[in-house]
Amino acid sequence: MGNFTEPVLPDFDIDEWARRPYFERLQAMCVDWSLRGFGIPPVAYLFYVVKLVVYVGGFIGVASLTPGIGGVTEVGDWWFEPIVFQKAVIWTLLWEVIGLGCGSGPLTGRMNPPFTAVAFFLRKGTVRLRPFAWVPLTAGDSRTVVDVLLYAALLGSGVRALFSSPIDGPVIWPIVILGVLLGLRDKTVFLAARAEHYLLTTAVFLWPADGLAGAKAIQLALWMGAATSKLNHHFPSVMTAMLSNHPLNFSDRFRKALYRDHPTDMRSSKLSAFIAHGATVVEYTAPLVLAFSTGGRVTTVALVVMVCFHLGILSSFPLGVPLEWNIFFVFSALSLFGHHSEVRFWEIDSPVLIALLLVCVVAVPVVGNRWPAKASFLPSMRYYAGNWAASVWIFKPGVYQRIHASLVSPIPSYLDQVDTFVGPELAPVTMARGQAFRSMHLQGRALNSVLAHVLRDDPDGLAQLDPVDADHGLVLLDGELMAATALGWNFGEGHLHHEQLLASIAARCPLEPGDLRCVFLESQPIAAPDLHWRVVDPARGQLAEGHVKAQDLVEHQPWSHDVPLQVAPAST
Repeated sequence: MGNFTEPVLPDFDIDEWARRPYFERLQAMCVDWSLRGFGIPPVAYLFYVVKLVVYVGGFIGVASLTPGIGGVTEVGDWWFEPIVFQKAVIWTLLWEVIGLGCGSGPLTGRMNPPFTAVAFFLRKGTVRLRPFAWVPLTAGDSRTVVDVLLYAALLGSGVRALFSSPIDGPVIWPIVILGVLLGLRDKTVFLAARAEHYLLTTAVFLWPADGLAGAKAIQLALWMGAATSKLNHHFPSVMTAMLSNHPLNFSDRFRKALYRDHPTDMRSSKLSAFIAHGATVVEYTAPLVLAFSTGGRVTTVALVVMVCFHLGILSSFPLGVPLEWNIFFVFSALSLFGHHSEVRFWEIDSPVLIALLLVCVVAVPVVGNRWPAKASFLPSMRYYAGNWAASVWIFKPGVYQRIHASLVSPIPSYLDQVDTFVGPELAPVTMARGQAFRSMHLQGRALNSVLAHVLRDDPDGLAQLDPVDADHGLVLLDGELMAATALGWNFGEGHLHHEQLLASIAARCPLEPGDLRCVFLESQPIAAPDLHWRVVDPARGQLAEGHVKAQDLVEHQPWSHDVPLQVAPAST
């Protein structure tokens, strides 16, 4: 594995590689990814392990202070008490909204600092993205004193809840109200809190008699939504890329078997498809067993399956790092469906709670799956299935630095972070590995082809695609990385770096035609065969749009840039 503190180097000559055309560089890096993954220093994984220990240990310490349940040494006696589950939900909500969970650390492009959300959410003048223009008192795209105070109040109300007993209406209402108010003013904070899971679960305990049943319903909906979202062309590619980056996968033979004919045909193999679809079957069947069983051997077997399922995801260190989320799922499964197996998720008496759950775990996911542009993949419960909105931003020399300087951003630019983390010599490799990761997924192949389409009339366009030299060539940056330094949080939600963010940036930094071009790709609707793409120049408006068929993406290599595009006629 090389030096513990240094990145894993590719097996090709970096100087020679850097002189190749862009898509040849990309091909070489895709092959390298298959054998070495992201190649970050191995010590980075220790960082995440320590963070998980703090997450679990910190919660045990806090929960043990609850009056009447016993201390740390008696954790086995109180672990499954309802109030402990409530506090676990709120603890995790706080952990995520501070930015310590999903989208943290070097695997997500956060080299220094590794946690950024709290620095943005407590800073006046940073960019905020309101979800609905029609909601009164939410105008503007800059964080105000009001936003900062609301966020601080949410943190305060959450901490108060952790040290309260019981956790009842007066404790829960401030969290719910503040979470909703913040969400109406800034969707980034709302999504960072994983509100579709933790805030909603907190809210169901406003009905004490139905709380556990409501929590069960939410957990089942999350499992079912995640499984359903994986019934697509995308998920085998996700599995391929994830297993290629697995830190415990030391077998080159197994890594190569994930591809059809390594290294010439890098499409996902039948083995990858089998693993992917097998996992989907597990995610459907075991939760259904838990939903309708009432304890005994059947429940135990299903629990063991789901614990192994989530620990398997955890061990792979997926690049979005939903690590705490998977730990919480293990605890939630054992608590709700193991210790409280007698509670039935359909035995909810409150019609208000029933209506709330029907809207949040049925109606919103239906809308988000059928019309993905209308809802984030998170409340749509389209988890980690590869079918994400995405974008790529193309900057002329010097424009990226000028944009970053115009933003209120308490962290260095992504280019500066990479230079500091791995050094200027290896920065192009790290940048290219991120581009390879995107290309291993189907939406990356779509972005590559639209990118080539954008630059087809520029004889030097593709030649100018330099992976990191912002002073001399075009800079190509994944929208996720743009959101990371402009918003402070990102987690695969492409809508955070689509037109709304672009408009906010253009308002802060005057741009000339051609300074910045963005390729925006929408998710594939559940009942449609294709994905919608757009090309936007903030100084000129929309330049082009069209569709690309998912099946065509499956049939092309990760580095392909000639996937057939359906281009809509130019508007007059």
